[in-house]
Amino acid sequence: MHPDFPNLDRIYKLWDALADFDAVDIQASRRFLLEEICAMVDAQNADWIGCVRLNWSQGSDPMKGWRPRTLFTLNPCRVTSEAIDQAFTEMENGEPDITTTRNVELAGTFRVLPLSELATPEWFEGPSYLRYYKTLDRRDSLWAGIPVSADAEVQIGFHRSFQKTPFSRKHQATIFHALRGLRWFYRHQLLGEGIGVASAPLTPTEQLVLKGLLLGLTEKRIAEQNNQSPHTTHDHVKRIFRKYGVSSRSSLMALWLGKGLKPRKNP
Repeated sequence: MHPDFPNLDRIYKLWDALADFDAVDIQASRRFLLEEICAMVDAQNADWIGCVRLNWSQGSDPMKGWRPRTLFTLNPCRVTSEAIDQAFTEMENGEPDITTTRNVELAGTFRVLPLSELATPEWFEGPSYLRYYKTLDRRDSLWAGIPVSADAEVQIGFHRSFQKTPFSRKHQATIFHALRGLRWFYRHQLLGEGIGVASAPLTPTEQLVLKGLLLGLTEKRIAEQNNQSPHTTHDHVKRIFRKYGVSSRSSLMALWLGKGLKPRKNP
């Protein structure tokens, strides 16, 4: 076993297990990934954020067009949700803090960075650290930025509580290695949510209908599973096709096989 990667065997088992999930099981496979890596590095929580780059005219936007579109927190709570909603609002308004702007500067490159490299020493004494970390019992974080296309990224944050010591370089290396080389997985995740390839993100109901389509179920069977009328399900199918810019199930499936339309920019 390589001394810099004490969890190497566990990482390989993680990759094998992810390959066994159905491509449409985005929530279950995502949760599994985050739980396994949290266990490897003794993190108490993790955030998964799907980001897209909107049309950017080289103006004064400090986010350079990048905006968060979806959020998945491994262990959510009301306080965490409210804090993240506030942070998202600041990003939408083009008013991010320094940790976000420094991350944006590295968009397009795979990276795993500790909080200390994304912030200045003064930041840890300011309101952002208090609001988004200290109040949430997050002493330290490691943030991964994962390019999926030129206009779509996944950002994953792993967090440690104040009962723990900060993350070490070995923890950083473990996360880097565990997340590297899974581009197929991130692509399926964003496809399942409609991030980066669809004209707009899918609603939770549309995601359920999409899962049925990709599993080859009839619209009648999808309607029964989701307690919908066939007419309602058919309307959802039409909206899904329209969002992905396809006209048939075969064209929709082609996206999951790495073929079909080029990624779109979400409005």
